[in-house]
Amino acid sequence: MDKKVINVIIFLTSISLVAALITQLFWVRDAWSLKGDQFNNSVKLSLKTIVTELMNSDVNKADIKSKADPTLYKENEQLFSMVNPEVLDSMVKKEFVGLQIGSNYYYGVYHDINKEVIMGNYKGDINNLISSPHQVSLTCICQSDNYMLSVYIPQQRAMLINKIIILPVMSGLFLIVLLFSFFYTIYFIIRQKKLSEMKTDFVNNMTHEFKTPIATISVSAEMLAKEKIINSPEKVQKYSRIIAEENIRLKKLVERVLQIAIIDKEDFKLRLKEQDVHVIIRDCINNFNVQVKERKGCIKTNLNAHKHIINADHDHLMNILFNLLDNANKYSPENPHIIVNTDNLNGTVLISVADKGIGISKENQDAVFKKFHRLQRGDIHDVKGYGIGLFYVKTMVEKMGGHIELKSELNKGSSFILSFPV
Repeated sequence: MDKKVINVIIFLTSISLVAALITQLFWVRDAWSLKGDQFNNSVKLSLKTIVTELMNSDVNKADIKSKADPTLYKENEQLFSMVNPEVLDSMVKKEFVGLQIGSNYYYGVYHDINKEVIMGNYKGDINNLISSPHQVSLTCICQSDNYMLSVYIPQQRAMLINKIIILPVMSGLFLIVLLFSFFYTIYFIIRQKKLSEMKTDFVNNMTHEFKTPIATISVSAEMLAKEKIINSPEKVQKYSRIIAEENIRLKKLVERVLQIAIIDKEDFKLRLKEQDVHVIIRDCINNFNVQVKERKGCIKTNLNAHKHIINADHDHLMNILFNLLDNANKYSPENPHIIVNTDNLNGTVLISVADKGIGISKENQDAVFKKFHRLQRGDIHDVKGYGIGLFYVKTMVEKMGGHIELKSELNKGSSFILSFPV
């Protein structure tokens, strides 16, 4: 996918997500406002119902006078003659049970002029009662004075939040899932694009590498077909050796391709059997020693492990060691010096393959095990390998229950340490 197309998709999706977020916030705000209005209207309707019932209720003045404070009764005799405090209390309780408020409220009848609470269960700051949005006038009952029936609900905000909390929670979860899906999709697209580019680069490089030995074998074969070459044993031997070497090179290239194909398929089965690590190391070094000696290098071994039998797949373990030896040789500029050690630690066999080559910088160490990643040194033409060797090594080591660790310092060499359970 083109980079511009990806950028456009990211831009448009980002705008859509921001729009969705803003819409959700407006929706939650409107839901909060609507719920608040509904609650206020319900309380106000209940207060009006109480006033209507008070107008139709019978009042025993003598009984009220005997129970009320004499001073309050004298100053507000008209109110007491129309409203029985006990009846008012029972009416308020009855109405507010239906609002599911419980007992988390206070009410009172106060004089609108002198701001004094005449009756009710409210004993706090009068300002809370006066400023409450839940109040109704009792003018229809006591026309000569301005009395107000008010209800103060301290935890109203918390009650409303509890009633609508499911809306912002569900909305938040929805947005989190949407954001996660968006970022994961973008990450996956970019990763796949990068992987596709690396894979294309790999195929191009591998194709180029195939051309060289094929062309060399073709030319050598043509030369062997000539009569003057057939009559010269030295030249026959020379071209036969070239064909054999190029054939080995082709074989290695094919093995590289097969390694990545095996991992991509992910349905391979390992033939795990008891293997002697030391025997496999010696066999692998014997096969690889020729390449190192051609570059006037050497491979040294320190096989110190006392317990060196592990469960592993013989062929894959050979390929793992071959890849590590090949890297050590390839990334040593000249006269490669490779050291292979084994040791035991906490019930495991440690196998280390170390070199004194160019090393790997810290920023590249985490990436060397990734598929198609190739180590670069400055100029792009100095890229080595195909980016599948160490990926194959790490995958197979872990499939066999092992672990791989890299220790490296730039310009001082690298050490790959494998650990397998004994």
